[in-house]
Amino acid sequence: MEEQKYILKKPECFELKDTFTCGQCFRWQENDDGSYTGVVRQNVINIKEKEDMYYIKSVGNEDIETLIYQYFDLKRDYLKLQNQLSKIDKNMETSIKYGKGIRLLNQDLWETLISFIISANNNIPRIQKIIQRLSKTYGKEIKFEGKLYYTFPSPEELKDATIQDFRNLGLGFRDKRLYETIQKILNNEVNLEELEKNPNTEEVRNTLLTLSGVGPKVADCILLFSTLKRLEVFPIDVWINRVMNELYLNEPEEKVSKTKIQKLAKEKFGDLAGLAQQYLFYWRRDG
Repeated sequence: MEEQKYILKKPECFELKDTFTCGQCFRWQENDDGSYTGVVRQNVINIKEKEDMYYIKSVGNEDIETLIYQYFDLKRDYLKLQNQLSKIDKNMETSIKYGKGIRLLNQDLWETLISFIISANNNIPRIQKIIQRLSKTYGKEIKFEGKLYYTFPSPEELKDATIQDFRNLGLGFRDKRLYETIQKILNNEVNLEELEKNPNTEEVRNTLLTLSGVGPKVADCILLFSTLKRLEVFPIDVWINRVMNELYLNEPEEKVSKTKIQKLAKEKFGDLAGLAQQYLFYWRRDG
């Protein structure tokens, strides 16, 4: 594999830290020089900001320019979306100012599915380590700038892995769920390519919910952070539950239902609920 280089004039509404640390992805690491390196499909990418330019290097099987524009959602006008959301209320305006550089990544659907099953009741450092071990054990090796990286394993590469194998990688109670979902995909009980072609978000969501380890929150994360890219979904975790209650409901926390929060999010944010969720989550978690 030959190294490719590409220089991108820094787009509006795109900051590396905001995008990589807002909770949507697990395979990007910051380097000592401030650049970030990640594995995207069958490619290793390094991206560094300097004087309003992004200097990008990659090793892999895809054209770097095409990959960058697709993966980082660069053809979408985020400034327009931010202006639209900012008009809703002061909370949205403030959260957008804090996380204005967030772009929702178009991550591989299969990798996003498995990654968010692993994410259940887990923390980001541990999720990252599990995914790294899974990739090193079953994925393909790529050498980039003297270091070894590993692609996320395909369903076929995981077909012989047992529940115990997953337990040995530190998955805990998720081992059986991962195994069962992999078998369903291998047996074509759920066809991921067909899901990508289906425009009906509720149908896709219901199909995802048939997979082991996929509950409502995980399903919505997959819908929002993968190539499915359904901006209208609103994943609810502990943080979002708390934020929405503090900002809009002011009820005893134990009495706040996810149904009520979903209804409120749909009414306030409409088809941009998922993007609003990311701004609110990032602002109240890190701000």
